[in-house]
Amino acid sequence: MALDANKLVIRPLRQEDFEEVVRIDAEYTGERREEYYRRLFNEILNAEHAIITSLAAEYDGKLVGFIAGTVFSGEFGIPENTAYITTMGVDKNFVRMGIGKELFKEFVRNVRAAGVTRIYTIVDWEENWDLLSFFRKAGFKPSATKIYLEMEVP
Repeated sequence: MALDANKLVIRPLRQEDFEEVVRIDAEYTGERREEYYRRLFNEILNAEHAIITSLAAEYDGKLVGFIAGTVFSGEFGIPENTAYITTMGVDKNFVRMGIGKELFKEFVRNVRAAGVTRIYTIVDWEENWDLLSFFRKAGFKPSATKIYLEMEVP
């Protein structure tokens, strides 16, 4: 199916998108991560700043994708304004139709306007080859100066 560009709308996420976001995420994770998305929606919808970094994609009035992120200024000892993509998803019926690309382009426009000079994200490289490929095509590469550390909590 080819998309009619006139039917695609990229807009800020809204509270009423909650169920569809959880549904799309569950298509990939196999579980309904409602508590995670409750916290995320609370954080992004009640933010004190006006930087819109969490977006929805509607096609013909139906939510078909989302991207959520945040902007940091100086956290973790990083001096420049940075943005982080925390999660994103596209309805499996709309994969490879440019929805993720359009969401990402709008995310970049918004964070660039906020003075962001670098965007980070984390991808599980053992399970998310499609997502890793998406980010590579978008211009991401492994960091030459940062390392992601993890520790299992006993």
